[in-house]
Amino acid sequence: MSGKLVIFNHPLIHHKLALIRDENTGTKDFRQTVSEIGMLMAYEVTRDLPTKKVKVKTPVADAEAYVLEKSVVVVPILRAGLGMVDGITALIPTAKVGHIGVYRDEETLEPHEYYAKFPNIIKNAVVFVVDPMLATGGSVKHAIDVLKARGAKTISYMGLVGAPEGVKKIQEAHPDVDIYLAALDEKLNEKGYIVPGLGDCGDRLFGTK
Repeated sequence: MSGKLVIFNHPLIHHKLALIRDENTGTKDFRQTVSEIGMLMAYEVTRDLPTKKVKVKTPVADAEAYVLEKSVVVVPILRAGLGMVDGITALIPTAKVGHIGVYRDEETLEPHEYYAKFPNIIKNAVVFVVDPMLATGGSVKHAIDVLKARGAKTISYMGLVGAPEGVKKIQEAHPDVDIYLAALDEKLNEKGYIVPGLGDCGDRLFGTK
């Protein structure tokens, strides 16, 4: 199965993306808007989730209804990925949340894992890896590597802004993984930052700069 690349073309996502790109947007508004974009993206990404037919009794009569067939697991890449979790879980309250901590070496740009903990249902769940920025793709690739090693079979990636270099890395390493982005930007600069991007998403989320 070949994964797809989806760049969302939705007026609300475009509007909110403009807010978080603006260097004058403060921590509170930045954090809230990232969460809102996460919710909007999750609504679109879950459109094709498998369902199963069930029978429920309404106050009037029996009715056929549909419920999710598989559990959903959201795996944010620490720490910036946390900014998207609340919006997604507000939409899918039954979702379980795993965590993987990966930092990028500032010189080599290579990923280094320092934490990983996942729900034990990931083998049969629909797993969404979330990280706002898909720059070199190293951290996202590593996270998917780890999840597959733990038995996850149905994995998608959700991010806000991506660079062509990162998209290419994921497509080559994990061609079965769908990639969902709010925007695909021009390139990476010499420091590995997305251009025009939105700066360091983790720092802007948590006010650490």
